[in-house]
Amino acid sequence: MRIDILSLFPAMFEGPFGDSITRRAVENGILDIKITNPRDFAEGKHQQMDDSPFGGGSGMVIKPEPMFKAVRHVKETTNYAKRRVLLMSPEGSVFNQGKARELAQYDQLIFICGHYEGFDARISENLADEIISIGDFVLTGGELPAMMITDAVSRMLPGVLGSEESAPTDSFYNGLLEHPQYTRPREFEGMVVPDVLLSGDHAKIAKWRREKSLEITLRNRPDLLETAELTDEDIKYLNKLREQNIQK
Repeated sequence: MRIDILSLFPAMFEGPFGDSITRRAVENGILDIKITNPRDFAEGKHQQMDDSPFGGGSGMVIKPEPMFKAVRHVKETTNYAKRRVLLMSPEGSVFNQGKARELAQYDQLIFICGHYEGFDARISENLADEIISIGDFVLTGGELPAMMITDAVSRMLPGVLGSEESAPTDSFYNGLLEHPQYTRPREFEGMVVPDVLLSGDHAKIAKWRREKSLEITLRNRPDLLETAELTDEDIKYLNKLREQNIQK
């Protein structure tokens, strides 16, 4: 996958993309990440990227010309049939695991990171294919959201994770939060690993993990259960948990 990020602060990406899973994916040829500074496409001596808004108001607004030129340059210098231009903005639809799986099907993602007061509306209306938010809060710019989405999407690509089973067991992959994990030592300060995990019975372990996943999701994020893929056994177990809670 090719990932292009348009940012006025390209140095911000050196740390996050220079280590861990993302770095290995780049080294292994699974990911190709390029950062473009749209200021390079701005005109004038000072290469001005922003201007005051028409109609008045506080703050500065990113101008359309350099952003359009930058995106067109990226498209013209790459050759990917299936690509999508993503604008990072609080006004977009909220990013989730389902969106990560969807975006992982593209050959190229082009991220537009804003700053200052926002974008000229012609950028969001005519340049971006989609506007994405990472939550109901405001950040200084779109760089952090672009990093987070890149990380989440890259985990969905074959060969990025060390184990092909890692992604399907992550929280949110199947609509539920992940079950508890344990490792050595078996006992630590009186806290003991559940016996079922040491039984060697894979069917029992799978059942325990599924039930714990349902319990944690019901307790911490019950809203996820409304869209999660649940079996009849899952629904029976959830009803049992709800009855026990009422009785308590």
